[in-house]
Amino acid sequence: MQKIIEGFLKFQTDVFPSRSDLFKSLAGGQSPKVLFVTCSDSRVVPELLTQQEPGDLFVIRNAGNIVPSYGPEPGGVSATVEYAVSVLKVSDIVICGHSNCGAMAAISSCQCLDHLPAVAHWLRYSDAAKAIIASQEFDSPQAKADALVRENVIAQLANIKTHPSVALALSQRKLNLHGWVYDIEQGAIDALDGKTMAFVPLAANPEVRAS
Repeated sequence: MQKIIEGFLKFQTDVFPSRSDLFKSLAGGQSPKVLFVTCSDSRVVPELLTQQEPGDLFVIRNAGNIVPSYGPEPGGVSATVEYAVSVLKVSDIVICGHSNCGAMAAISSCQCLDHLPAVAHWLRYSDAAKAIIASQEFDSPQAKADALVRENVIAQLANIKTHPSVALALSQRKLNLHGWVYDIEQGAIDALDGKTMAFVPLAANPEVRAS
């Protein structure tokens, strides 16, 4: 904790004064244009890898960058999606997976999660991706895990479309969906091309989107 406290004190004395106008403008409200759904993994920092300022991204983070399908008992993720789309009026939603994801590795290797019942239950929302991967052959466990990361992004994009607020905004052409996979080691992002359903380098295809 000492390192974290020291970091805050540095922010307060060295960073905040030079950015005080920005924080003053944000004090009364927010108007982000993008909902960014990604993994809780400490190596993935949305504002850093997209070079965005405070107030630019509305972020959901959880194990496996999962968005459960809309149901009769919507949870925190559903409430946050609804607020982002219906109240904040975001124009884009990004679902971003990443390389070497522990959640996806656990699924692809059929790791026993009996000692982590809450985790096991949560990862069931990736069952569609798991079923697709299980029907295919891979050269190595790593290749299988990498493929699952991508299929999981596709599965979560399908899940988020079941949310009424998202379905309405999509029908009105007020919302775009994006599926990304961030490579931690390479500092690169592959994006889902909604027309071909293939992941392509974002740097070479900056206009590509999932829908």
